[in-house]
Amino acid sequence: MEKTLIIFKPDCLEKGHVGNVLERFEKAGFSIVGCKMVQLTPEVLREHYAHVASLPFYPEIEKFMSSRPVIVMALQGHHVVSKVRILLGPTDSRKAAKGTIRGDFGTEMMRNVVHASDSNDNAKVELARFFAPGEILGA
Repeated sequence: MEKTLIIFKPDCLEKGHVGNVLERFEKAGFSIVGCKMVQLTPEVLREHYAHVASLPFYPEIEKFMSSRPVIVMALQGHHVVSKVRILLGPTDSRKAAKGTIRGDFGTEMMRNVVHASDSNDNAKVELARFFAPGEILGA
C-alpha cells in the first residue's frame, strides 16, 4: 500500500470544494490515514517549494499558500500516487479536462485546488514534512 500527501489549497477551501474533492478520492477507493488543518509558514513553504524558491514567481506562491489555513492529508491505497495524479489532471487547471478535479474546480496554474505528491519518493519526504511520527495511522 502506498501513501501520498494531499494539500487542499487555499482556493479549494475558499470556494468550498473540499467535500467534493474528498468524495472523489474516497470513491476511487483511497483511505484517509492522516488529516489536519495547518497554517503554512514561509519556512515550510520554502522547503516544500525548494525546486522553485529561487524563481521570480515564488513570492506569489508563498503569498497564496499562506493566505489561509490549508488541509493536509495522507491518503493510502494501491498505486495511490499515480492514480491521484490522474484524478487531478494537469497542474495547469486551464489545460485539465472536465471530469478531472483541476478541470472541474481549478482556475489556473497556481489555483489548481490540490497539491499531490508526484512520486513515491517525494510522497515519503512530503509526508514527513507535514506529519509528525504517529500522526499517520497504519504507518
